[in-house]
Parts: sequence; C-alpha cells; structure tokens
Amino acid sequence: MSDLDRVDRMLLGLLQEDGRRTVLDLAQRVGLSPTGASQRIKRLFSEGFMRAVRAVLEPSKIGRGTLVFIEVRLDHTAPHVFDRFADAVAKAPEIIECHMVIGGFDYLVKARIADMATFQDFLQRVILPLPGVRETHTYASIGDVKPDALLPL
Repeated sequence: MSDLDRVDRMLLGLLQEDGRRTVLDLAQRVGLSPTGASQRIKRLFSEGFMRAVRAVLEPSKIGRGTLVFIEVRLDHTAPHVFDRFADAVAKAPEIIECHMVIGGFDYLVKARIADMATFQDFLQRVILPLPGVRETHTYASIGDVKPDALLPL
C-alpha cells in the first residue's frame, strides 16, 4: 500500500465499486486529466494492484442460485496429492473458489450449483472423485450477509 498515493487509492476504490466507469468519469472524480487517469490505471494493472475488471453476475439468473461450502479432508498430505487436487479443481466450472486452509481439514471449496436437488449429483460427479478426497462436510448458504465485499483501501 505504501506505493499508492491518495489518487491511486481513489481510482482503485471507484473501479472496485463500478468497473464500467469511463476514464473521463474517473479523471473528473479524482481531479486528473483523462490521459493522467488512463496512465495511472495502466500502471495499477501493470504493477499488479488490479488483476481484472469483470461483471458481477446474478447467480440465480444463470442457473447457479445455490451456494455451497465444502470442507475437504485428503487421505494424506503430500505435494503430489495437493498438486493433483488443485489441477482437478481448476477444471470444475461449478467450483468458484478453493482455498487450502490450516485446521481440521485441508481445503475449503466454494461452489455454485443450480439447486439442492442437483447437489447429490455434483457431489458424486465432481467433489468425491477429486484426487485424494477422504472426507467432506458441506454447508449450504441460506442467505448472503456480505457477498462480493469491497476491499478496504
């Protein structure tokens, strides 16, 4: 964060709120010329402060209205098992996030599926065949309290 000045933080915040903002709008809001704002945005991308600008989709409108979290415990922990698991997870489109964690299990998987009626199929077709899976525990979300939260700057 020490590499960012007030204007950089303002640009990041504005783009995080709405990535569709034009360079002209951003420039006016932060007090720069459009060229100056454009150069800063390019620098923020090139220095890795921003990875992408995307649309946030409404999951229920695209047949992914159910959110599940799955704790996954592997049968043993070795680098090759972790690598095989990570490669397989990357190929599963239903899995939107997967985190290696410290604690009572090895991975926390976040997935979007159509509904709970399709969950059993998803579990048997995608999760249980993942390399090294010994045990899973699933939690279905019944409400979003703070989805897609903005990062504090």
